[in-house]
Amino acid sequence: MGCATQKKEEPLTPATVEKQIYDQAQERIKTGNFSMAIDSLENLERRFPFGKYAEQAQAELIYVYYENRLYDSAVVAAERFISLHPRHPNTDYAYYMKGLAKFSKEKELLSTVPILGELTYKRDLTKAKESFDELTEFLERFPDSNYAEDAKRRMLFLRDLIAKQELEVAEFYIERKAYIAAISRIDFLISNLPDSPLIKRALEIKVQAYDFMGKKDLKNQAAEVLKRFIKASEKNSN
Repeated sequence: MGCATQKKEEPLTPATVEKQIYDQAQERIKTGNFSMAIDSLENLERRFPFGKYAEQAQAELIYVYYENRLYDSAVVAAERFISLHPRHPNTDYAYYMKGLAKFSKEKELLSTVPILGELTYKRDLTKAKESFDELTEFLERFPDSNYAEDAKRRMLFLRDLIAKQELEVAEFYIERKAYIAAISRIDFLISNLPDSPLIKRALEIKVQAYDFMGKKDLKNQAAEVLKRFIKASEKNSN
């Protein structure tokens, strides 16, 4: 009488367990189950902080946090990755995602504005400014990155958003005869956002502010700058 020989299951090794958790995370990412992918990647990092897939898990956590709209967590994960792996091939991605997460958080906040586009001086654009700074740093560090063009497009949106608010604040101060405060806002706009399409209007407000203050010399200087700006703009458009 013959007996069937049963094959014993091989015991799970740490390397096998690590691979299983990693594969589980990849499957969840693939199917768009980002909340469960977070659980898998966090579990992988917790159990195997120095394992074969540790660096990849840290990079992918940035992505799954972002896709799950946990933007603050994505920023923290990106900063951690940059700190741990400053020369890693994916470090440009971490810098990019850090800026993108703040950009996306700002876009969500903007979606709560009752009438799209009606932003006032009361609007808090802290995250927009942070995102602009983060993406600026990213482009300075990685000008040839695959993510550079996308970063530039997002920065144009942020630039116009910030410039519009600075202009509105300056106009608000002009109405309340706070001319020095208005000029300060205009100078910030010109210095930090020199490519904004609102520069001409900003210079006009500066001339107006000095006129209201009775500062004839400063008004004439500002008017001369405005005149040169208009002339250069017309030359560039031809």
